[in-house]
Amino acid sequence: MPEFQPFVPANQHPREFTLRAVLLGSLFGLIFGAVTVYVGLRAGLTVAASIPIAVISISFLRSEGKVSVLECIIVQTAGNAGQSIAAGVIFTLPALIFLGFDLEYSRIFMLALIGGYLGVLFMVPLRRPLIVEEHGKLKFPEGTACADVLMAGAKGGSFASRVFFGLGLGAIYTFFQNENLFGAWPGTPEYQPDFGPQHVLKGASIKADATPEYLGVGYIIGARTAGTMFAGGVFSWLVLMPLIYFFGKDLPHPVYPGTVPIAQMGPSDLWITYIRPMGAGAVAAAGLITLFKTLPTIIGALRSGFAQIRHRSAAVAAPIRTERDFSMSTAIFGSIALIILMFFFLWLKPVPGAQVGLFANLAASILVVAFGFLFVTVSSRIVGLIGSSANPISGMTIATLMATSAIFLVSGWTAPAFGALAITIGGVVCIASAEAGDTSQDLKTGFIIGATPRNQRFAFLIGIAVSTVAIGYTLQAMNQNLQVFRAAPQPWDINASHPGVAIQRDTKGLVDQFPVIAPDGSKSIHHKSEYIVLNAIGSSELANGKYLYSPAAGRIEVRWIPGIGSERAAAPQAQLMATVINGILSRKLPWGLVMIGVFLVIAIELLGIRSLSLAVGAYLSIGTTLAIFTGGVMRALIDWSARRSGGTENPDSDVSPGSLYASGLIAAGGIVGLIGVALQGYENHFDRPNPIAWPQTFLHNPWVSVVAFGLLAYSLYYFARKPLKK
Repeated sequence: MPEFQPFVPANQHPREFTLRAVLLGSLFGLIFGAVTVYVGLRAGLTVAASIPIAVISISFLRSEGKVSVLECIIVQTAGNAGQSIAAGVIFTLPALIFLGFDLEYSRIFMLALIGGYLGVLFMVPLRRPLIVEEHGKLKFPEGTACADVLMAGAKGGSFASRVFFGLGLGAIYTFFQNENLFGAWPGTPEYQPDFGPQHVLKGASIKADATPEYLGVGYIIGARTAGTMFAGGVFSWLVLMPLIYFFGKDLPHPVYPGTVPIAQMGPSDLWITYIRPMGAGAVAAAGLITLFKTLPTIIGALRSGFAQIRHRSAAVAAPIRTERDFSMSTAIFGSIALIILMFFFLWLKPVPGAQVGLFANLAASILVVAFGFLFVTVSSRIVGLIGSSANPISGMTIATLMATSAIFLVSGWTAPAFGALAITIGGVVCIASAEAGDTSQDLKTGFIIGATPRNQRFAFLIGIAVSTVAIGYTLQAMNQNLQVFRAAPQPWDINASHPGVAIQRDTKGLVDQFPVIAPDGSKSIHHKSEYIVLNAIGSSELANGKYLYSPAAGRIEVRWIPGIGSERAAAPQAQLMATVINGILSRKLPWGLVMIGVFLVIAIELLGIRSLSLAVGAYLSIGTTLAIFTGGVMRALIDWSARRSGGTENPDSDVSPGSLYASGLIAAGGIVGLIGVALQGYENHFDRPNPIAWPQTFLHNPWVSVVAFGLLAYSLYYFARKPLKK
């Protein structure tokens, strides 16, 4: 077999690691890192950013003069680092909130940095055996598609206009739709059925978060996956919830884990109290089943990877440009330094209220090395076989958490502090695995184009460092600015014993003054000094969460709902991670509901249907899954139309006109949505109304929202059918 020749030969030395490439890549890292956090916390999944970054970068650099395709590689590599780091972060670290701890910016930044850098360094010995020696066997689909985009752009092809159309129309739509901005029409049209004297389907809800990012996500993941997710939403919101209401409406007392009678609950209350524990059990079971299904691939990846590293030639020769990479000593000593840094960080700056001993922190650092290198190796090979979108990162993280929690349980480390330590281990491993998977794809792009691997490594490290800044601030902004305080008065003897309820001494996360929403929707301003914060985890008296106790009134008066974990930012994977840890360490879970979710997944698998998408859909709000399903329907119409017309363009391609336009919609929804989050923070902090909100006119009607979303969906259909300019 002849030796592979890259697009840019090794004996040529065009511009590559330039200042403008690094700055532009860092900018994309900031933007797509923040957008991934925003979309991922809301939708429960992420989409690849490498292709839109490549498309935009080559067009931008071309407008600045003569463009080098290797410069575009550096831009794409640095920018894509932010997306993969953000995915690993949002899948794990918000679990600290669900475990009852605060999510500090410094912790997000440091753990994301350590995990990302470990993913890059652990990947050093794997590049040659996986990227070079397995060329033609491991396809690396996203990396190959990105290389095709860059080569076409270097030859004069242009795809960027389609991304910018999606970005522009999506941004205009979001400004009018987002309730934190203009809010010209309802952002989430909803219908709650309640038919006849028997109240048929009461407890159900049909609604859609009519956002461009959900529409774009649905198009990219395809009709089958989007439909399966929506089926999970239909089962939860139109079958289980009416069923719970039907059987529970006449009960005068609450049903655990609820704290009020079912008859007094609305659809959102039923979802939070009963559906989410079922959904968590379903997602956990589906993740483990997915992991077990990929065990042959995982075992093969480990055998092949270690065998090829062991049998590599010992001959030392001056490498050609396209083989210049970090040395093995750099990878080893860099990894050791990072593990030492993590140990001292855990020791000197523990999670507030979760201090553990020196030996536990040392054990955590060792477990990060063991699980980290294992799953980095697995992730790097799996993405070569099936792509990044199908990489079972959540399953690997669940396996890490289950093994870690089991070790802690056997050691007698079952206090809540060890739950925080377990999620720290799982978070770093998840981030490293996610980064390694995307690193492999980007190195494959560089191999096909003819980039210098060492320069790509430096771009990774810079992109990771820069993007973690935006990721941390975005997480904190969404958690604080989307939080809600609801009046929830109930008697409470603070001096009595309440298992599962503790006083939270550290209240830095609570702002000095905040609006409290009464049952009639009116708001009143309350002050932090009036309350004591209670944190409930696994209590039989209070649902999991935070509550504000008033010493003056001698009762609980307010329920404090953080932004992350609310219906607007459900964070399903992080909720799942917290459920796994709680289930093993504290053994305080509504196991009946969790096991219903587990056996639902088993039944789905017996039908021959992939259960993970359905499980995620069952956990998420139907408002999310219905909007995503709309994008999937558009994809199905495009596929049908393409088959009927016999067109030459493949709608399944990552560089099809529809996927590029959908990428623009996702970016627009994320960027403008973050502007809305910032404006919401301004309103909460200064207690002022939205300065740009439109007055409620005839437009503020659910049907206007439906029509507007339908027009946006049609624009996706139109631009997906319009051929790209070659």
